[in-house]
Amino acid sequence: MLKTFCIFVIMIKIIDTERIPIKLWLKDLEAGALQQAKDLANISIAYKHIAIMPDAHQGYGMPIGGVMATKNAIVPNAVGVDIGCGMCSLKTNLSHIEKDDLKKIMGEIRKTVPVGFKHHKNKQDESWMPPLENNMPIVTQEYERAMTQIGTLGGGNHFIEIQKGSDKHIWIMVHSGSRNIGYTVANHYHAEATKETKKYNRDVPMDLSYFLHETENYEKYFNEMDYCIEFALQNRKLMMERVKEAFTEVLPQVIFSNFINKPHNFAAWEKHYDTKLIIHRKGATRAEEGEWGMIPGSQGTSSFLIKGKGNPKSFNSCSHGAGRTMSRNKARNTLNLKMETEKLKALGVIHGLRHKKDLDEAPGSYKDIHEVMGNQKDLVDIQVELTPLAVIKA
Repeated sequence: MLKTFCIFVIMIKIIDTERIPIKLWLKDLEAGALQQAKDLANISIAYKHIAIMPDAHQGYGMPIGGVMATKNAIVPNAVGVDIGCGMCSLKTNLSHIEKDDLKKIMGEIRKTVPVGFKHHKNKQDESWMPPLENNMPIVTQEYERAMTQIGTLGGGNHFIEIQKGSDKHIWIMVHSGSRNIGYTVANHYHAEATKETKKYNRDVPMDLSYFLHETENYEKYFNEMDYCIEFALQNRKLMMERVKEAFTEVLPQVIFSNFINKPHNFAAWEKHYDTKLIIHRKGATRAEEGEWGMIPGSQGTSSFLIKGKGNPKSFNSCSHGAGRTMSRNKARNTLNLKMETEKLKALGVIHGLRHKKDLDEAPGSYKDIHEVMGNQKDLVDIQVELTPLAVIKA
């Protein structure tokens, strides 16, 4: 049975046919993502309800844009393979950038920030690396290689974007994650969780395998996950430093302020409904009351700086972006390169759309960010709307 009701003006669907309810901040959810949400709602470790954000779409095991609470277990696939992936923003004192200066800044950034599969040729200063601690076997194994990966953008939907805010300031936004170190940690512990879950619960979909609290692998995964979250933050900070250097090279008078960082692939202990819970957010942003965050659109649409409202029904969460309307392969096979680039040209955006293979990140492959924002008025308040000026992608 499907119920609808109104909170503040937002229509939220509740699916109550499963073991626990599923609360959705969108009208329609693709079949694959809906089944994943039902799988989450039916595993015994899930608590209270499942929350599905307005940018939700199908992922691995758990929908991107999903939030799940547990009391005594952690699910590696409910964090994802890019542990700690998130965004940071930085305000400048500039109110305008000439296009020629913007192009020069973008050229300087490309010299110092590797994108896609590229890494630095040399190890970066070790002071950027989070300190190693005990009980981190995979992080220890990957540590030396990670020193060439820190300060690199990666591919997919990761970006560096220069934006003009409705507050009349130029802003910088960086979206990236934990690179190969996070990917390796995630894959290792998902495989270990699959082995463990088979021992005591064969009814759980293997993509939702978990570790129970106080088991050895639970402690190891939590330690290594936390390390990767910190590595992802340091990765973004180092890239932001290189972006600041590029700005200063071209515009020496620039001043920076108001750094904001928000991960959206993580799990953490939090208190909700008077209960201490592990909140898993996969492609979802924490939005406690008054907490600053950011929600980007595509490279041709607005992004938003927001403050959370602390809505308990979403476990104090909101969307992490616009969300995809189609898979990457479908976007490459169905979207028209000329039409997509013409849209960006008309907007005056210096963009990263060059070849047919780039169409998976074309604006047409994403949901309408304004509709997404409209669907979560009970979750966040918009503070600044950001219009894209220039974008770097892999």
